[in-house]
Amino acid sequence: MTNTRTFDLVPIQRYAVGFDQLFNEIDRLYLNSAQNNSYPPYNIIRADDDTFLIEIAAAGFKEDELEVTVDQGQLVITGSANNADDRAFIYKGIGMRNFSRSFRLADHIVIGGAKLANGLLTVELNRIVPDELKPRKIQIKS
Repeated sequence: MTNTRTFDLVPIQRYAVGFDQLFNEIDRLYLNSAQNNSYPPYNIIRADDDTFLIEIAAAGFKEDELEVTVDQGQLVITGSANNADDRAFIYKGIGMRNFSRSFRLADHIVIGGAKLANGLLTVELNRIVPDELKPRKIQIKS
């Protein structure tokens, strides 16, 4: 695959020591957008300050054909459709092809669960910040 980005990050990388992962993530996001990988469609919903939902349109997929995994801060959702369908379609407008969609998770995000209902796979994400990282008020003594 050729990297055809129109902007150069090298001048910034010279002054940003230790941010290799960030620049790799920018490259990955840029390449994904350049490929226009839009299948399957998805929504990202903010339910409240610490709860997010990812909805993936998974029409026609069964639970055993979907997989949700988390590895080193990366949420990966894959669908492996069983294409052994012997019906004779006159028109087939519902796409059921294999897919893999990944999302980079921020620190302290944990998966709360996943459910499949009405053709939507919903993955719940919760932000759980440890007490030592939460803002705290310091008492001023006189």
